[in-house]
Amino acid sequence: MKKINHLLILFVLILAFFNIFSSLDKGIVIFLKDASIILTILVPYMLNKLFKLNINETLIFIWIVFIFLAHFLGVICNLYNEWEMFDKVTHTFSGVLSGGVAILMLDRVKSKNILFNIIFILSFTSLCACLWEVFEFTCNALVGGDAQRVALTGVSDTMWDIIVAFFGSLFVSAFYFLKNQKIF
Repeated sequence: MKKINHLLILFVLILAFFNIFSSLDKGIVIFLKDASIILTILVPYMLNKLFKLNINETLIFIWIVFIFLAHFLGVICNLYNEWEMFDKVTHTFSGVLSGGVAILMLDRVKSKNILFNIIFILSFTSLCACLWEVFEFTCNALVGGDAQRVALTGVSDTMWDIIVAFFGSLFVSAFYFLKNQKIF
């Protein structure tokens, strides 16, 4: 899995560098937006080094795929504006990712109460989704824009983003339950 992750990172970085160099004449904001993927995709490795977290390779794989979807395809390639459902796909995947982070946290505290753990996974994911939407709202309020599509949808876009993230965490919770019941 580690080799696959390194190959995926190399692939994303090559795509990112081609995009960065092709957009040098578009201004500093576009350059920074495009270049930020370099740091973003390496976050799990930086966290492992700085805090000695030992994030497992499966979660790193999910992170790489998420950053490729959300940042490269969504932001850099503009799929958020080109394909209406792309936003829901990435928010669902964010529910899977944050559910995985919740499981890592539970592994650290060695909680054995399955019901508590599932409630924690669902709650942690919902909190992450909510905090992301608050972040988007704050950015919109401070610098303008409409990342939440309030002008077009009212609060529907924000609510659906939180709901599909929750569905992603339901999938993770079901997997966690079945794994802990030794069903597979």
